[in-house]
Amino acid sequence: MQAGAQEFIPLWPAGKKPNSKGRAVTDSIANERIWRVGTPGIYAFPVPKSENKGTTVLICPGGGYERVSYIYNGFQFARWFNAHGINAFVLIYRLPQQPDLGNRQLAPLQDAQRAMRILRANRGRWGLRDGAIGVMGISAGGHVASMLGTHTTDESAVGDSVDAAAFRPDFMLLLSPVISMGEFAHPGSRRLFLGADTSAAMVQAYSTDKQVSAATPPTFLVHAQNDSSVNVRNSLLFFNALIRQNISASIHVFPQGGHGIALVDNPGSTDLWLDLLERWMLEQKFTQPLKKSP
Repeated sequence: MQAGAQEFIPLWPAGKKPNSKGRAVTDSIANERIWRVGTPGIYAFPVPKSENKGTTVLICPGGGYERVSYIYNGFQFARWFNAHGINAFVLIYRLPQQPDLGNRQLAPLQDAQRAMRILRANRGRWGLRDGAIGVMGISAGGHVASMLGTHTTDESAVGDSVDAAAFRPDFMLLLSPVISMGEFAHPGSRRLFLGADTSAAMVQAYSTDKQVSAATPPTFLVHAQNDSSVNVRNSLLFFNALIRQNISASIHVFPQGGHGIALVDNPGSTDLWLDLLERWMLEQKFTQPLKKSP
């Protein structure tokens, strides 16, 4: 899989992709979206050494679990982070409805865990600072990211050296995230993710607000009240769960912005969200000012 000059790093060693039926699946890309993922991986957007603050964000693009909007929800955000001295990596994760999967729900989480492990195992190569490697998720990618931050079971070990690295992110950035598989679920994400099994047990297991624990990392949430695709209550449920566990959290619900709040040209106060994010990351010490050369 290629996209311009960005380095693409496959997640899994040959023959070791977990949760696979062994069926050959090719990548399907159209209209700057990936509709089927044959080779899950990460696109690398490292920052030049002179500009590198050491902070890193693994970006999980959205797409309603039907597709991966890796340009709009991935590359564009990666370039914003790069402009602020932050390393970014865009995750291309397997989609639940793919015919090669043994367990549809596990695949996105397995890919996210492996991606985080690859980042930690290669900190020296890219100049990543330990303790400042987080995850960002947009829309359904917010569900992937919040699974990564809340599920503590190792689903991605394949018996190589990368297994030794931790998969827990140090922080989470969730934008218009899908959180609930219950009453306030995004219908399309719920249908494609859960499939036919919509039992109470499955809803409980994969509503990530129900999985928040003392091990969940600090989280920054952004949502628009007029989001007609993913109900704002998704972010509110997750925020309340974080507060119950005394996890450091910051939530910003704006009256306007709809679904998929953009990088620029948002209505009214919504356009402040990136300034707030930048200040939060600095406040939490996930970013640090660049050290000036003597």
